[in-house]
Amino acid sequence: MTLEGIHHVAIICSDYQRSKAFYTETLGLKIVAENYREKRHSYKLDLELPNGNQIELFSFPEPPLRVSGPEARGLRHLAFVVESVEAYADYLESCGVEVEAIRKDEYTGKYYTFFQDPDGLPLELYEK
Repeated sequence: MTLEGIHHVAIICSDYQRSKAFYTETLGLKIVAENYREKRHSYKLDLELPNGNQIELFSFPEPPLRVSGPEARGLRHLAFVVESVEAYADYLESCGVEVEAIRKDEYTGKYYTFFQDPDGLPLELYEK
């Protein structure tokens, strides 16, 4: 038995329209499917990256907060691979997204930086 990759990452947001705009317009992810689940009063938006990986964006009425800082046990962040961290960071800043200083991974020599989605979920850009 072999795991072949990650199919998707699921994210629960507090403001569906704001997060949908961030992930589709700002980050440019492709909408695969969008469904409203009446019984759960919840949207499920399937988004696709160019390599086929997906993000499922969910909305639920009044979801509880999740601790992301200080660093807590559990999923730490979601990292996106980009050709140029500097160019993509500049693009995000031009969209009004705050981006941390670019750093160099001391083990791989690759550049990376962090930013947040509208709910404060830590996201990373990592050099290809």
